[in-house]
Amino acid sequence: MGSSVSREDPPPPAPTPAYAPPPPYAAEVPQPFAPPVGEKAAAEEKVDYMNLGVPLPYEEITREAYMSLKPDVFEGFRFDFSKMLGEYFALSHSVSMGNMELPSRGDDVIKVPTTSYEFGANFFDPKMMLIGRMSHEGRLNARVKYDLTDDICLKYNAQLTSEPGYSQGMGSIDYKGKDFRSQLQFGNNEFFGANYIQSVTKNLSLGTEAFWLGQQRKSGVGFVARYDTKNMVATGQIASTGVVSLSYVQKVSEKVSLASDFMYNHLSKDVTASVGYDYNLRQCRLRGKFDTNGVVTALLEERLGGPLNLVLSAEIDHWKKDYKFGFGMTIG
Repeated sequence: MGSSVSREDPPPPAPTPAYAPPPPYAAEVPQPFAPPVGEKAAAEEKVDYMNLGVPLPYEEITREAYMSLKPDVFEGFRFDFSKMLGEYFALSHSVSMGNMELPSRGDDVIKVPTTSYEFGANFFDPKMMLIGRMSHEGRLNARVKYDLTDDICLKYNAQLTSEPGYSQGMGSIDYKGKDFRSQLQFGNNEFFGANYIQSVTKNLSLGTEAFWLGQQRKSGVGFVARYDTKNMVATGQIASTGVVSLSYVQKVSEKVSLASDFMYNHLSKDVTASVGYDYNLRQCRLRGKFDTNGVVTALLEERLGGPLNLVLSAEIDHWKKDYKFGFGMTIG
């Protein structure tokens, strides 16, 4: 006697899609649209043209190039001592022994040994700065800066000497806006000038200036441009006096910067280009340059410990056969 068991047939398999990911991968769930990386970075770096920031003063647009290409070289021996006598007051003494160059008709360099001493007094206040230097020959250099408000500043520089016709004075009124700076200048010999610089973008600043020399009956205008990022600074200047100047500074690393400049004078047809460097170490700073006139300069400033610094200076003019070497000490 047999028994029979009824079984149902299994359902047919589901139809295979035209494309199915092979196991063990599963079909991806659609994700919301994401902008490309470039568009995302551009959105994050969107510039607010109503808050561009204040540009550098007009006279300081080549500050980085000046530090590398214009080292304060000297000849002979120099000793500088400064001491704070309080929170705002300081005194300084400077002694130098070297050579003074006299003008000559040819390419020969005429040097006369000279010695000088200067006594200085400085006063620094949150709103005012007073700097004075008096030499043993009776020459006085003074500088005054006073902040009337957070945006308005008064400056005056003077050089007074017993020789007639050599005393000079220059004053200015500076105004700092939200994204611009302006300045009015006045000085002896009926000098009047004005300049204005404006932030155009986050990295670009444009400016212009004009001046008038009453005694010489001369006037001129100039235009400048400065473009800077975190790693480079490029500037350009042109003036109606026939001068064209370009500079470029590249920050190679946190300690090394390279700089170059180019200057052309249309009236005298003089062309000069130079390349310089600025190397900052933990205990010293080395700056130098060489230019198309055959001049090579170098300046080394090294901290020996505490307030004591050693300064070594050198300048070699290959074409004129002029060599300058200096040794200095700084305390304070």
